[in-house]
Amino acid sequence: MSLLLQITTAVQETSAAVQTAAAAVPAATTAPATSPTASLPIWEMVVKGGPIMIPIASCSVVALYLIIERYFAIRSMAKVDPHFMNSIRDFIGSGNVEAAKALCKNSSGPIARMIGKGINRLGRPTREIESAIESAGKLEVYNMEKNLGYISTIAGIAPMFGFLGTIFGVIKIFYQISLQNSLEIDTISGGLYVKMITSGAGLLVGMIAYAGFHFLTQYVDRVINRMEISAVEFIDLLEEPTGK
Repeated sequence: MSLLLQITTAVQETSAAVQTAAAAVPAATTAPATSPTASLPIWEMVVKGGPIMIPIASCSVVALYLIIERYFAIRSMAKVDPHFMNSIRDFIGSGNVEAAKALCKNSSGPIARMIGKGINRLGRPTREIESAIESAGKLEVYNMEKNLGYISTIAGIAPMFGFLGTIFGVIKIFYQISLQNSLEIDTISGGLYVKMITSGAGLLVGMIAYAGFHFLTQYVDRVINRMEISAVEFIDLLEEPTGK
């Protein structure tokens, strides 16, 4: 009987302990784990990047200006009257050279100026006419591609400025660590995320300049293709009478 009483008492004590623990578990798990979150404004982020953000910001302004300026400049040069070459063909075919010259003079765009150079050489050998058209075409291409090299340079140098700012920041962090003679995660993470801002800004400016450069380059290539087609049509037009 004594043994049974001891076993019963032990079972009751164990059951009470289990119930107490089970009641304590929800109380511990229901408490939400909150972590402090804070947003960093863009302007404050730029300021934290340090002095190296000044050349990066300057590169962004110059790149955007050149991309917009070149786009509208090339766009104006790409405008061509779809009936221009047909009118030139009619004037040359009827022998009205003066009307063809007037049409080229009154028309804007690289194709009109290029064909006008060829018309001014009428009566000379075909090779000389082709050379005049080619020279005029090169000048027009140069005018379209003007300042594109600066955009390409910014696309390459802006990320370098960003990496340079990050390297300087990392050097400063390790210098502070050597002075404090202690390795604390707050010192490393707090300074490193600030210095990575320059790398992010430099890469962003470089990507914009890179995309703008290749977009404008392809735009120029399309205009050059139209110029070449018009030049070939004009030379073929001059050789038509001799071929008959």
